[in-house]
Amino acid sequence: MNARSEPAQAGPDAPARPPLVRELLLVAGLFLVYKFGRRLATGHTAEAFRNAHHVWDWERVLRLPDEGTVQDLLLHGDTLVHVANTYYAAVHFPATLAFLVWLYLRRPAHYVWARRVLAAVTGAALVLHLLFPLAPPRMLGATGLLDTARVFGPSVYGPPRTDSLSNQFAAMPSLHFGWALMLAIGLIVATRTRWRWLWLLHPLVTLLVIVGTANHYWLDVIVAAALLGLALAVLRVSPRPRCALPRRRPEVRRRSSAERPELVGAGR
Repeated sequence: MNARSEPAQAGPDAPARPPLVRELLLVAGLFLVYKFGRRLATGHTAEAFRNAHHVWDWERVLRLPDEGTVQDLLLHGDTLVHVANTYYAAVHFPATLAFLVWLYLRRPAHYVWARRVLAAVTGAALVLHLLFPLAPPRMLGATGLLDTARVFGPSVYGPPRTDSLSNQFAAMPSLHFGWALMLAIGLIVATRTRWRWLWLLHPLVTLLVIVGTANHYWLDVIVAAALLGLALAVLRVSPRPRCALPRRRPEVRRRSSAERPELVGAGR
């Protein structure tokens, strides 16, 4: 990702890169499971709106910031809100895919770890989508929030009743934020450049975008971060391998004639 990042490891103790074909099939399979799993959670409209009212009330009890404050910042200009909608629609999957490809090519040990963490977080999220369907704040009239994608564009969603490509009642947890945060953590761990901490801007911008466009509640973000923290605690990155140094043979230094011991009385 960064040209000044630490060069790829080499040597006999460097981790082996997983077979490319197997990884392509595995990632494609995980993506299909993700899409199919989200489709299983559709059709729970009434429950999704009940849960949305509960989440909105819980946030007020917890005194979390009002999502409307973030949206008001975006609505200062049509260009800004259009950029936010584009970021929401176009960055999520390509950025995560580029992250995995770069790790596969440059950091194979970190790639396996990151892929496992992303799979674990996504699997846990799908379970929550099934158990707790949730309408996003843009659908809930009590929030007073605007569906910025529908008004200003671009939008990745159609009308919920006719949208056969996605499940719009899967707001909690926010995989947009969970994946973005994992991308930043993975690149910070896998690189040594002094600028690597700037990758945290990606989840920060993602957070402002998903809340400001009324696609997620603050609690969606908190739950996503908690799931990622749990996955990171269980699936820890393997320590960086060190190449074994060849043993140096002891040097045998020939003694000079001046250093050779003389025999007392020799030659007499």
